[in-house]
Amino acid sequence: MIHYRIELHDLHAHQYRVTLTVPQPAAEQRVSLPVWIPGSYMVREFGRHLSRLEARQGRKALALQQLDKSRWQANCSGRGGLILSYLVYAFDTSVRAAFLDCDRGFFNGTSLCLRVEGRESQAHGITLAGLPRGWSVATAMPGDGRRGYVAADYDELVDHPFELGRFWRGAFDAAGVAHEFVVAGAWPSLDGERLMADARRICETQIAFWHGTRKPRSRHQPRPPFDRYVFMLNAVEDGYGGLEHRASTALIGARRDLPRRGPSAASEGYNTLLGLISHEYFHSWNVKRLKPRELARIDYARENHTPLLWFFEGFTSYYDDLLLLRAGLIDAACYLNLVAKTFNGVAATPGRQVQSVAQASFDAWVKYYRSDENTANATVSYYSKGALVALALDLSLRQDRRGTLDDVMRQLWRSSRGGAIDERDIAAALREVGGRSYARELAAWVHGTGELPLPALFDAAGIAQRHSPLAFAAALGLRLAEGALSGVQVKSVLAGSAAAQLGVSAGDELLAVDGWRIRRLDDAPQWLAAGQPFELLLVRDQRVLRLKLRPAATPPTTLALALADKPAAAAASLRRGWLGA
Repeated sequence: MIHYRIELHDLHAHQYRVTLTVPQPAAEQRVSLPVWIPGSYMVREFGRHLSRLEARQGRKALALQQLDKSRWQANCSGRGGLILSYLVYAFDTSVRAAFLDCDRGFFNGTSLCLRVEGRESQAHGITLAGLPRGWSVATAMPGDGRRGYVAADYDELVDHPFELGRFWRGAFDAAGVAHEFVVAGAWPSLDGERLMADARRICETQIAFWHGTRKPRSRHQPRPPFDRYVFMLNAVEDGYGGLEHRASTALIGARRDLPRRGPSAASEGYNTLLGLISHEYFHSWNVKRLKPRELARIDYARENHTPLLWFFEGFTSYYDDLLLLRAGLIDAACYLNLVAKTFNGVAATPGRQVQSVAQASFDAWVKYYRSDENTANATVSYYSKGALVALALDLSLRQDRRGTLDDVMRQLWRSSRGGAIDERDIAAALREVGGRSYARELAAWVHGTGELPLPALFDAAGIAQRHSPLAFAAALGLRLAEGALSGVQVKSVLAGSAAAQLGVSAGDELLAVDGWRIRRLDDAPQWLAAGQPFELLLVRDQRVLRLKLRPAATPPTTLALALADKPAAAAASLRRGWLGA
């Protein structure tokens, strides 16, 4: 067995010490550290945090040859196992890497565990050492109860993150499967019972979505594709994100968004957190099992491109909030507000007319995950537009009265046996369920850059639409960092906007509008005449500039959605099927 001893070496210096034992190594044994972690599509160069790498066989020290940024080679004799030891600096609070301090530890195997090339398919074990008194361990990796854990191969090893420390812990069963929820950093007022109850409803709703419910007089209990599941939430002052794994997820969220004991209504922040929980849990099926054919075998040394993130991330983004509605955790009005928010976000992104959502998926490594001031002009979010593509397909299928997107997802699960798929499989499932080809829709909505026909589809579903003017800064095409004492900082300028046409640039510092000092640009309409030109005073590279801006003749708007009163019978029926009674 390939074995890693992971020691919490120096909490103050944020260092793990790893000792890797390789029995019967190759004569020229190569090891490497991944440069990325599956589910987060960016090369992160985890090897930059590795230091003091040493090798020996028995008592004999071995020289190590570094082959590139993340690979090393040890020339071994035929006697004894190879032992490598090294330090890993761990001070990344995100869900993607590793962290260690006096209060908490967390790691993904991609950050700590060198891959023994040629031995990836063998069993791998982890032993933890040096845990402070009173610390606990949470992971979905099978263990022996003595800080020892075993994975069937390297892929499984790095697909089980570890949470270490003094954290809150709760448990529940969903469809007969044990689920655990741990929360680090929460306030003492955390309402764990409510969090568990809501998480359970999400899990049971999703298990039923994929596998159905137990029928009367049937002994069959629908079960997910794992025997145990662990949620690991790190509560911080400000933060949001998650990363899916085969039987767990690592989450980060603002502690103020967690439910607190005592009577209180669900906050917008808590609903957002529940949406994150729903999103990552849905990935247990749609990404971790049902996956792009290009990612059937992971290459940890370089980018793994796929044009299908619009499906795997976008469709998951469609279902995360919809399944909250079906679980009874939000109502239809709240859900439609979330749909409108996604719609408005895509509509305010000029990059949607530059890149198709399939192209955006392929370029995620260098565009979406490496965003800058021009990202909104160059690409579109495959999460958000992918969710709108899913919505458009779902409403189209329901209009055709042959099936729903739910049926398509389950058809893909069955036909692939929960395995790898490509776009041809998606097209075939749409045809199977819908009774016709959806090739034209896929070509236009996924591979084209035109607008989605959502307004007409909303009308057909009995959804009322109301358009309102955008806030002043957004209408000018500006995304800002406000509140600084010196002025308002321009973060980005949207292509084609009034601000772009007059030469406002990212990095500009906005000082005054028509002679009035500003702290918030959206205050300016209080003294400006609607639709009239105005003077903008700004600073660029120490120079004071004056620009004359004219608002757009047809101001851009934002969309709000609501249930229409007295819809036609067909629209009412479609709406009931989509949103429930």
